[in-house]
Amino acid sequence: MSRLLEGKVCLVTGSARGIGRAITEKFASEGATVYANAKRDGSVDEWLTECSNRSQIIPLYFDVSIPGEVKRAVARIKQESKQLDVLVNNAGLEFNELIGMISRENMEKMFNVNVFGMIEMIQMASRIMMRQENGGSIINISSLVGIRGNKGQFVYSATKGAVNALTKSAAKELAEKGIRVNAIAPGLTKTGMMNAVDEEKLKNRIANIALGRIAEPLDIANACVFFASDLSDYVSGQILGVDGCTIM
Repeated sequence: MSRLLEGKVCLVTGSARGIGRAITEKFASEGATVYANAKRDGSVDEWLTECSNRSQIIPLYFDVSIPGEVKRAVARIKQESKQLDVLVNNAGLEFNELIGMISRENMEKMFNVNVFGMIEMIQMASRIMMRQENGGSIINISSLVGIRGNKGQFVYSATKGAVNALTKSAAKELAEKGIRVNAIAPGLTKTGMMNAVDEEKLKNRIANIALGRIAEPLDIANACVFFASDLSDYVSGQILGVDGCTIM
């Protein structure tokens, strides 16, 4: 049985854990060569030995918020693999603060990674993709709160709203180069950050999910495979909610 991403070269940012790790492992299982980015040196290697497709995963450590590091990382991929077919912009920061208590430092950190870093990644990756016969696919990880908002996530939701807007503009601008740009907006997802959530509050949030459960990182990864593969050749500029039909 042929694999959906056979022969494709992919870059996934924020691959140290959670959703990024799940996307990386899923892409590798579908036949892709995956450059797995993380900011902290060694953080991908910590879980790589557990992966059955580890020979297809290449750790790549750099900070998406530093333009020089982004440029060098993408240049390395071009030099080593001669192509870049898929970029998944998954790296992100989240600080939850109420209006009136918002830290300017945290605000700037979130925008630097969630928005400015993503723009820099799209700029560098698209330069390679637009010279390729088959173009490429860019997948931005947004959030349900970027569409619907949420109490205590004023700034974070603003960054994800920006992700949705830039996704649509990039899709329109890059379409003529054969590059598709889409976003995935996960709802409540089971990651390490869930450990800090109050159990009663968590039950209330799950009660607002029509499908009756929170998302697994694999649910997000499966949606990414669709956008990364040729199955979505005629799909661009979309914000796909992967939220179990959440009512907010």
